[in-house]
Amino acid sequence: MARLFVAAALVCLLSSPAVPANFDATAINNAEFRGKLPAEDKADAGIVKVQILLDRALFSPGEIDGKLAENTQKALRAFADAKSLTFQKTITPELWTTLTQTGQDPVITQYTIAAGDVKGPFLKKLPAKMEAMKDLKALSYTSSQEAIAEKFHMSEALLSALNPGKKFDRAGDTIFVANVLDRPGKVTIGRVEVDKSRQAVRAFDPQGALVGVFPATVGSEEKPTPGGTLKVVSVDANPTYRYNPQYKFKGVRSKRPFTINPGPNNPVGVYWIGLSAEGYGIHGTPNPGKISKSESHGCVRLTNWDATWLAGNIKKGTPVEFVEGVPSDRNAQR
Repeated sequence: MARLFVAAALVCLLSSPAVPANFDATAINNAEFRGKLPAEDKADAGIVKVQILLDRALFSPGEIDGKLAENTQKALRAFADAKSLTFQKTITPELWTTLTQTGQDPVITQYTIAAGDVKGPFLKKLPAKMEAMKDLKALSYTSSQEAIAEKFHMSEALLSALNPGKKFDRAGDTIFVANVLDRPGKVTIGRVEVDKSRQAVRAFDPQGALVGVFPATVGSEEKPTPGGTLKVVSVDANPTYRYNPQYKFKGVRSKRPFTINPGPNNPVGVYWIGLSAEGYGIHGTPNPGKISKSESHGCVRLTNWDATWLAGNIKKGTPVEFVEGVPSDRNAQR
């Protein structure tokens, strides 16, 4: 499936070499507009700042990892489009100014690890195959580091780079994290648009104004997503995953139905938004770093935190429209 995103060079932000060991809160918080392009596969302090600002404005870059890869580029394009700004393969000074004006709080902040962050229980290892998950009591995190990274929408690698020498296993320790917990909430969603080719989900208010954009994994050749317009029929936190052998998922050999208990590493993550076509929904994922980089079993995958935000602001009956390519004329400037 073709994906429309910016693949060419971007004028970006740099404040330190693209070496994770050099990351610190001051370098990221003080990052300024500069004209050199970081490599897409190298973590960069300026890109961390961009990603956090986008996340807080609900133009989600997915997992915050400091890399100028596909999901960050998609979020930048969506933000520019929503603000009626020029985005021709560069971050213009106007776009940078508008982005930095979305919030004045530091993008990196200190956090004191809570008892709940390290309490567990944690899985020793997450099974690779669904059949091996069915006997587990819960699909928990595999470590407190994974739990804390997801809490702050970060990759574990970035969390470690910001906190050298920390093990993230002691309540009371102070660490540096992405300042993303004050996302806007309690909005009224009038409709949702799932863009199959751009691998993105867009939420609109009842007047047609854009209120959120999220990278997504949308179907596969084996099991494509449906077309047309469906409706939300359920919103469930901590869902149990039920496998139906009639689905015939690749890599699943079971001839009998089975269930997988809830947890953030459940195949559908921490939220399930059921749609009016049987077996289809919008849900979280245990692999936030693979959003829009892999395939789904026909459903729409979001990061757990994006699924949580969407589920907290959507109601039964909300229309969910599946589209290809260019957003509809109903998209309004936010």
